[in-house]
Amino acid sequence: MTQHKLYKNAANYWAKVPATLNGVLGGFGHISDIDIGGSRTFLNHLLTLQDPPNTNIALDCGAGIGRVSKNLLISYFDKVDLVEQDEKFINAAKENIGEDNAKLGTIYHLSLQHFKPEKMYDLIWCQWILGCLNDYDLINFLIRCSKSLTTNGLIIVKENISSSNELDYDEKDYSVTRPYELMLMLFDAACLKIVKTDVQVDFPDEIYSVHMFALKPK
Repeated sequence: MTQHKLYKNAANYWAKVPATLNGVLGGFGHISDIDIGGSRTFLNHLLTLQDPPNTNIALDCGAGIGRVSKNLLISYFDKVDLVEQDEKFINAAKENIGEDNAKLGTIYHLSLQHFKPEKMYDLIWCQWILGCLNDYDLINFLIRCSKSLTTNGLIIVKENISSSNELDYDEKDYSVTRPYELMLMLFDAACLKIVKTDVQVDFPDEIYSVHMFALKPK
């Protein structure tokens, strides 16, 4: 199957997923608060670094229904932009965040493999979305993001990590879960270095280990 076909199939899958917390989290809507808590702890640490990112503007990649923007990023940043390929998720995000919320910035209706940042960002947040990209498109996406960071800006990656040394392929949503070493290789290929990494705690045993990476250009 061609990559174009895979991306199309994935988009078709998400088009049928309800624009709800349980929908976007694959039936694990109940872990959202725990997830946000872990992300907040991680972000708080990054903002105490010697040269922390500014808090003017952030970008939420694969934003879904605006869960991370609403519950995390908007608490820290003056403006939050979103990029999301599914129209019903975008509509839900506007409703969840509030279209009249002064902190809601531009919403880009695009898939990440086609997205090219038009602004400079203090923080670019990528969570549970990079498995939708093949290695080539992921590297190029990260390079584009890297070039769109302000001074001391960071890319945050929060993703499932395979427990083996192999790719885990999901035949339902056409995504992949990568092993830790492959993630490091892809970051390196995008000329990014790790500032901090951590593991999300208190998630159910039956789901993947979830790692957080703070990245900046080498």
